Amino acid sequence: MAKKMNKLPGVLSFQRCLVVTDGLFYNELDNGDLSPLWVVRHGIRGTQNINKASKEGQAASASAKREEVTNIQTTDSAKLDAKASALQVRFNLRGMDVKKALFACAPGQTDSIDDLNAFKSDLAAFVERAQSSDALVDLACRYVRNIANGRFLWRNRTVASAVTVSVALPNGQEKIFDALAMPFNSFENVSADERAVAEVLAQGWKGDRATELRVTARVDFGVGGAVEVFPSQNYLENKARGFARPLYCVGGSPDGQDQHSVRIMGQAALRDQKIGNALRTIDTWYPDYADRRVPLPVEPNGASLDAQEFFRNKGAESGFKLMLRVGELDPMTPEGLFLLACIIRGGVFSGSE
Repeated sequence: MAKKMNKLPGVLSFQRCLVVTDGLFYNELDNGDLSPLWVVRHGIRGTQNINKASKEGQAASASAKREEVTNIQTTDSAKLDAKASALQVRFNLRGMDVKKALFACAPGQTDSIDDLNAFKSDLAAFVERAQSSDALVDLACRYVRNIANGRFLWRNRTVASAVTVSVALPNGQEKIFDALAMPFNSFENVSADERAVAEVLAQGWKGDRATELRVTARVDFGVGGAVEVFPSQNYLENKARGFARPLYCVGGSPDGQDQHSVRIMGQAALRDQKIGNALRTIDTWYPDYADRRVPLPVEPNGASLDAQEFFRNKGAESGFKLMLRVGELDPMTPEGLFLLACIIRGGVFSGSE
């Protein structure tokens, strides 16, 4: 019989069970060829637009000194080639055996070895129940919905006039989805093509290594030519005065250009972390979903960057609390599916001393 744990082990962490690459950006040229889409660093002269009250209560722009009106910046931009007709974003992914998710599990200073061994046994039994049921396929259908609807494209999807997502399966088949026609905030009515992709992903979570999925999104902005696109942005602490934003890219800049020139920084890309966050935006089991109707990324405390709020830290619904009950949970229940998704997400669950 499963033992109810009072606290999690002092050392407890899981590795991610979804292997995702960066999403590289390409120009789809008018003749059908592809070329890398570059991030370019350059200077711009803009205007100051800061909403702050002046001493007299006037708008800031009304009382700004002349030298404060101009806003000189160094920034990164990513734009389609002048001869491009569309953007392509490409990444690969596969599921990793959930039995290998447990990365570290060791006792803290006050932990009982018997309790630790009981927890490991309960966790292994939970994973075994998940792999022998339909739980992993059900989860995979949710992940695949976020592939099919192009959620991983973020702002690029918002401004697109048409998006086609194709998924190449290991057996040579290809499934094609009209992303803007796919449901964005629900996971019901899974299509046959979605299920076919989901079954491959779930097989990876069950231990099959030959389950790579290759995803290609074609994004038509309704305007040909050098349209701005939106790769991931980099966080930069203590950035230099006048430096606006660094964009994520891969590769390096060509030689022979100094820091004051327009420079090619590398190929524009969506960071694997950002793609993973979009794919795991499947949590419709949190208490406020009935009112909000917005799925959350799978996070133990239901953290939402958009809402700047935790939606799972007020009771027994957090991933940490559910982990204490891992021995008694059914993977096919909402609580069990959420905990299983937390394990696939990976992270540190260590209990405090």
